[in-house]
Amino acid sequence: MNNPIEKVRVDKWLWGVRLFKTRSLAAEACEKGRVTINEVKIKAGRGLKIGEKLIIHRGPWHQEVEVLQLTQSRMSASKVIDFCKDITPLSELEKLKLHQTTLASWNITAGAGRPTKKDRRDMSEFLDDW
Repeated sequence: MNNPIEKVRVDKWLWGVRLFKTRSLAAEACEKGRVTINEVKIKAGRGLKIGEKLIIHRGPWHQEVEVLQLTQSRMSASKVIDFCKDITPLSELEKLKLHQTTLASWNITAGAGRPTKKDRRDMSEFLDDW
């Protein structure tokens, strides 16, 4: 695992290891404070080093990732496991499953339009009970 790259921009790395669909989405997440290192919000241009742990806030849950190698280019999905390690706690994965189940129970599908105000209130009330 000899890697000549010492630092790489956070947004480039997040895009390269397929955690975000585009680099601009990765940069936007950084600027909005959804990506943190050691509980500190970071900017997209910050240099990333091997061994750092990133927390990516994704709605009601967060994903934790450890940097194993650095890259500046997008790679195939099969190579991603060599560059990052998902260390998300089980409690966060359970939150994700609950969120997906809730959306499925409300029959919300892509392209079906946004929920009505009543739907949003009902979902909020349902989630508050948990």
